[in-house]
Amino acid sequence: MALVIGSCKSNQKNANERFSPEFVKILKHGTALLENHKNKEGLRYIDSGFKTLTSPTTGDYVRRHGLHYMVLRRGMGEVEKSLVYADSMVYYATRNKKDKYYAENLAEASFSKGDALFDLKRYAESYQQYYEAYLVGQNTLNRVMLSEFTYRMALIMFRQGNYELSKKYFKESYNQSYDNNEFLMFYRRQEVLDNIGLCYKKLYQNDTALYYFQKALKYINDNEPKFKKVIPQPVYRQQVMGDHFDIARGVVYGNIAEIYQRQGRYAEAAELLKKSIAINLRKGNDNNDGQLTEIKLAKLWLERNQLDSLKQILDTVKSQFDTLKNEEAVTDWNNLMAQYHLRKRNFEKAAGYLQIYDEKKDSLNKKLSDLIASDVTKQLATYDNQRKIASLSNNNKVQRIYLVTAVVIGILLLLIILLVYRNWKRSRAAYQVVNQLNEQINEQNSVLAKALTELNINSREKDRILRTVAHDLRNPIGGIASLTTAMIDDAGLTSEQQDLVNLIKETSYNTLELINEIMEIANNNNAPLRMENVEINSLVSNSVELLRFKALEKQQQIEMELLPHDKELFISREKIWRVLSNLVSNAIKFSQYGSIINVRIVEDAEGVRIAVNDRGIGIPDNLKSQIFNMFTDAKRPGTGGEKSFGLGLSICKQIVEKHNGRIWFESNNEHGTTFYIKLLNTSTAA
Repeated sequence: MALVIGSCKSNQKNANERFSPEFVKILKHGTALLENHKNKEGLRYIDSGFKTLTSPTTGDYVRRHGLHYMVLRRGMGEVEKSLVYADSMVYYATRNKKDKYYAENLAEASFSKGDALFDLKRYAESYQQYYEAYLVGQNTLNRVMLSEFTYRMALIMFRQGNYELSKKYFKESYNQSYDNNEFLMFYRRQEVLDNIGLCYKKLYQNDTALYYFQKALKYINDNEPKFKKVIPQPVYRQQVMGDHFDIARGVVYGNIAEIYQRQGRYAEAAELLKKSIAINLRKGNDNNDGQLTEIKLAKLWLERNQLDSLKQILDTVKSQFDTLKNEEAVTDWNNLMAQYHLRKRNFEKAAGYLQIYDEKKDSLNKKLSDLIASDVTKQLATYDNQRKIASLSNNNKVQRIYLVTAVVIGILLLLIILLVYRNWKRSRAAYQVVNQLNEQINEQNSVLAKALTELNINSREKDRILRTVAHDLRNPIGGIASLTTAMIDDAGLTSEQQDLVNLIKETSYNTLELINEIMEIANNNNAPLRMENVEINSLVSNSVELLRFKALEKQQQIEMELLPHDKELFISREKIWRVLSNLVSNAIKFSQYGSIINVRIVEDAEGVRIAVNDRGIGIPDNLKSQIFNMFTDAKRPGTGGEKSFGLGLSICKQIVEKHNGRIWFESNNEHGTTFYIKLLNTSTAA
């Protein structure tokens, strides 16, 4: 689902009372023209009709300028021009504070101006407009306005990658809204349910995400009969003409499909993705979502290695780029094309697409960098402090009036005058202290925010350079490995030439393994863990079974001692599997031919302990302190001459510590080495 700041405006019960009856009639026909993409004609009709009004209300002025704002910002993408109309909305909304609908008019204007400023990346000014609208809602106890505010905070948190806080705001927005038999309120509520599911999906809490997606789908289906024949009142709308219910369902189908794909329910996932695409690629529907869903289906085909289906849908998406070019879709398309050509072993073409993908990915990340660096929570706290300071200043002025009044009254009220004077001095001192503290806090926050931003940028740049270098090396070295493999099969080589080619091949594959280890380190530093409930016996057993063939090459046996019962831990399946595979591979590498390797799981009150024991060559005392270091000098060749890079155990330590666990070892020359992993009992969040 495409999360959009200011996607639609809430409509309150009896909202048409804000407008004069003549203007309501003008709006009905004018917005119908706008919904049919006749923007210029619709605005001309509304402007000419407005001139005929005898007594336009404040709401008439706000809505007239608001329609110009909506067409420029959402319809034509001219955000800078739309800001002029948003300023006019604020001007007319604040012109008459005694107006019955002052709060509604000001909230609509402030949210609109905030949305335009947000699009222009003027985040501090945008947050201040949202805060002004929030104060209006708070002072009037207007739940709809408060819901609009928390909804925008949720979207900002989502785009910053703070999914836990985004989820909290979305739930708060949903609770603040209510079913009032109006179409736009219904549409917002189903959207918020879907967005809550998206937050859980981003947090890899698949079951909870699926629950909210299905809840959104049920909410749409239950309310469709009630609204199917109702044409919404003329208000701001993100959607253009089309079946709103099918559009909403199509978005939810695509999100459910991603959960099914994670759960291995590939046939069901593919069916839902096709249904979503068929809906939202129709004219007038959410074509951007339809194109992004095609990308999801392409990823499914890639995961299933159905390369013909993958190429077919990628060609379809490419044919749409002339008329429908979503930047995120274009980025993912280039990555998928690269993966397709890699599977087809067309390495040169794959490299070209990967280069385009990296450039576009960097462009997307750069656009988000300013938003990620901004701290909306601190900004709002600053605005609240400024409001309190202003309130203290006003109180100070009032107390001065009291003082002057007391002096005029005379000596008989001297006691009262002294008390007021004392309070005035205290208030003034408090005001100065609070003002100084706020200035210091603002200055410190600014320095800290700048330092943190620079640190994050440097860290990301370092990781990007590391990944780029590793990636650029992997393709040519992979090509060398492939060419030497082909050359070995050439019967025309002499024995000496065969030995040299084998040496090149072995060196190439060792280098590729080193590059993969480097890229794994970069990914471990940045990527969030994909946590889920995993049955530990099954994970350990599967990891060992996949490595038995490797042990057989050295006539080794692997024995397992599993728990007598099923035991689930909330861990990253992929990362812990990698740790186990690395430890068992090391045991095979450093054990003698024909020896026995033992893998054992033991449970205690805190969690489980996994031990991997070998009868190998052991670890010398002078190397034990370096064994978990990155690029350690403690690396040694295996008993069969296997290559060691000194990165595997460093990666294992990073992964285990990210799980709040512990990894250690015991080793001597007589009994070999035993590596231990301690994983704690944890459970998925509610």
